[in-house]
Amino acid sequence: MANHSRFTQGILKKAQWHLQDNQVTPESVFRARRQIVKAMGLGAIGASIPGYVQAGLFDLFGEQPKSSFITTPLTFQPNQRYGTGEVLTPFDKVTTHNNFYEFGTSKQDPADNAQHFKVDPWQLRIEGEVERPMTLDFTDLTKLFPLEERTYRLRCVEAWSMVIPWVGFPLAALLKKVGVTHKGKYVAFETAFDPEQMPGQKSRLMGGGIHYPYVEGLTLAEAMNELTLLSVGLYGKTLPPQNGAPIRLVVPWKYGFKSIKSIVRIRVMDKQPPTSWNQLAPHEYGFYANVNPAVDHPRWSQASERRIGEGGLFSAKRIDTQPFNGYGEFVASLYGDMDLRKFY
Repeated sequence: MANHSRFTQGILKKAQWHLQDNQVTPESVFRARRQIVKAMGLGAIGASIPGYVQAGLFDLFGEQPKSSFITTPLTFQPNQRYGTGEVLTPFDKVTTHNNFYEFGTSKQDPADNAQHFKVDPWQLRIEGEVERPMTLDFTDLTKLFPLEERTYRLRCVEAWSMVIPWVGFPLAALLKKVGVTHKGKYVAFETAFDPEQMPGQKSRLMGGGIHYPYVEGLTLAEAMNELTLLSVGLYGKTLPPQNGAPIRLVVPWKYGFKSIKSIVRIRVMDKQPPTSWNQLAPHEYGFYANVNPAVDHPRWSQASERRIGEGGLFSAKRIDTQPFNGYGEFVASLYGDMDLRKFY
């Protein structure tokens, strides 16, 4: 593979998707931060405490949220190529610390507000620049292609991370089945629009200012990459609603907001599609959104990330963020000599 500038330097050459045990840390939950600070007698001092330190306090004293969602086991094969036996972010943490603004803007809101979200019946349409448009129902999502388990690192643009064992199938398999025409250059995705079930969609204020339905997009080359997964489950069971049931995208070398949830439409296009966060704040959220420790968010550094749950009372363990989230050997060639500061 050609040298792709300093952005790819330091990436491991050995093909390995799972993380080493000492890289994986359990996730923590965030609740009652103000009450914790008040109870400790910190008062106004708490306002000056850095956010990551507040999160550490929160981890130690916050209530551990529970939820009553129902998931069902999936039939799948662990993909031995990517390794097994790694320490993972616990299931109850993965399912109670989510960004899914359709159900509210706090981390706990999706677990609280999505429990009665109906995913069956469901229709996923694949259309646009394809030879054989098709519509998949709920059963098709888990039966059309063999399912496999892959453990990926998830890096949020907010500079926290976790490690999740996803169950799904490659997006490339679906695109090959429908047959992309010679005009297809991009793949657009759209989340369900159902304000009655998704309270965050009822107003832009309630839903974080996003214009719904939520939309995302990839280049065709990114969509066809071997890492790009359509996930229908995690931890061996169907996706909980707060994690994007019944089907979501997982693109592990990009910030988490690219991994769109509860997809109802996939459209192959001849031009770059709009994406929700880029529409809302283009100077903060680019179309590509590749994890890049050398390019900061305008309001915080991306050089390191917090594995939520580690650290002491007044500290929080941070680890260095890896270029392309550690998957550079699989994806750096997609970007050739692109200026990744400009195409962020």
